[in-house]
Formats: sequence, C-alpha cells, structure tokens
Amino acid sequence: MEDNKQKDGEGSLETLEDQDTTVTEAPDASSGGDKDAKKEKKKRSAGSLLTKITNRVNVYLLAFILLIVVSLIIVFVVIQSSNKQAAQQENITSQELTQEAIDSLSSNEATVGDPKQLLNIESNAVFAGKVLIRDGLDVAGPIKVGGDLNLPGITVSGKSAFDEVQINSLSIAGDTSVQGVLTVQESLTVSGQASFGGPISAPSITLDALNLTGDIQFARHIDAGGGTPSVSGGGATGSGGTVTISGTDTAGTVTVNKGSGGGNGTLATITFANPFNGNPHVVITPITSNGSLASATYYLSSRTTSGFTISASGMSGTGSISFDYIVID
Repeated sequence: MEDNKQKDGEGSLETLEDQDTTVTEAPDASSGGDKDAKKEKKKRSAGSLLTKITNRVNVYLLAFILLIVVSLIIVFVVIQSSNKQAAQQENITSQELTQEAIDSLSSNEATVGDPKQLLNIESNAVFAGKVLIRDGLDVAGPIKVGGDLNLPGITVSGKSAFDEVQINSLSIAGDTSVQGVLTVQESLTVSGQASFGGPISAPSITLDALNLTGDIQFARHIDAGGGTPSVSGGGATGSGGTVTISGTDTAGTVTVNKGSGGGNGTLATITFANPFNGNPHVVITPITSNGSLASATYYLSSRTTSGFTISASGMSGTGSISFDYIVID
C-alpha cells in the first residue's frame, strides 16, 4: 500500500513537473513566435520600402548621377596628375655661388655647375667687361640700356613704344600707320601709288607726268620751265631784219625787227626744244607801238609737233614787233 502511495506520489510529482515544464516552456514558444513574426514584418516592410523607392526613382536618373560621379573622379585624377607634373618641373636643382667660386671666376675662366642646374644670385651684379650669352636670354622684368643697342636682327611680336629710333635701312612688309609728322631728310621713292587725304606742301616737286581728275588752282604764277626753242627769220622780215626768242616751249616771246622791203610771207619759224606728242594748240598775240606794223595781218601759217610758223601780210615800213605765244598740248 505504501509502495503504491509512494508511486502515486512520485507519479503526481512527475505530472506536476511536466505541467510546470509545459507551463514554463509555453511562454518561450509564444515569445519566439512573436519575434519571428516581427522579423517577417520588418522584412516585408523593408522589401516594400525598396520596392517603393525603385518604383518612384527613374533608372535614367540613377544612370545620370552615376555618370556625374565618374566624371568628377576623372577630373580629380587629371588635376592631381597635372599638379604633380608642375611640381616636378618647378623642382629645379639650384646651386649657390660661394665666395670661393666668385674668387675663381675673378682670376680666370671657370665653369660653375652644369646646364641642368640653376645659379641663383641674390645680390646685384656689376660686370666690368663684356658678357657673352651663348644660349637664349629670358628677362622677367624691364630692360634698361644706358648706351647704344646693336642688334643684327630683332623680332617683336607685340606692340613696342620708342621715343627715338635711328635706322639706316628699313623694310616694312605690311601696312604702316604714322600718327604724327613724318620727316624725310633725303629723297623719298614710291614705286606704287600714293594716296593723300590732305594737302601736300613742298617747295619743289619734279614729276615726269601729272594726271589730274579735278580742277587745278594756282595761288601764284605759272612758270613754265624747260629749254628755250630756236627761231629763224623769214622773207617778210626784209633786208637787214632780225628775229630773237625768249622763253620755253610752253610760253615765250618772239621779237621781229623788220628791215627794208619784205612785208608779206613768213616772219619767223620756231622749233621746240622738245617735240610734243601731238600737234599742240598755239596762241600768238602781236605787240607793237608802230602804227604801220600794227595795221598788218599776222597769223600762224603752220604748226606741227616740232614747231610753228608766224606769217604776215600787208606789212609796210620798218620797225619792231613782238609776238607772245602760249603752246598747250
């Protein structure tokens, strides 16, 4: 009996323990289920958020943003590379000029450093003798020359300003503009055409030919230069008559001293010093105070490129008569 009771007690205890175990384990199972449910909800919410973002964001916009980022990276790399190259170029080996090197230079010819090095002179330098530079000369500041500057050739790419320049020979391939007054001490030779916008002032102008398209105005007299033509008397001058001439081919005076007899025919034949290109226009004007000579008739009997002839009719008596002439081609 007691054994059965003990067994029944043990059975009841085991049953209680099983119940306790079931009771204690039941909350654990429920809490685990809640956690799993929460995780699944989070996964679903995360998945739905990504889905929403993917649906709302355009794929082309993402590609454009990616392209901008890649471009910025490339620009950054290029800038860094160029900065490194510039730093390498600026890193030139320099060499200080010591007192020993200066003493060596003052006593004899010496070589300091090599072309790959840079010589820095902090103080001012005065060269008592000549300075020869076998390679190019780069000057960062202005150049001041106290004496004459002798250059076999000079090329200026930009603008230059000179107060006074003396040039033995100047050849200009392009156009030239002179803002001020141009003074030429010697002769000026122009092989092409010359155009002047204003008046030309010159004490003397020598021209082979002058072509005027407008009117010509002279403020003073016209003095025609050139050689003096020759003249010979005709039969109308009479016995002992003479003929003289003064002036040029363009204008002059023929003087006839009539002798006895004569009176009709050729008085004077004028031959030009320089023939005209064509038959010129000749105008004569008789001048005399002799009444008998003034009543006669005077005319041009001929005119050619080489000269003209003055003739008369009805001359009587003796005396002097002059003829002013103007010849225009």
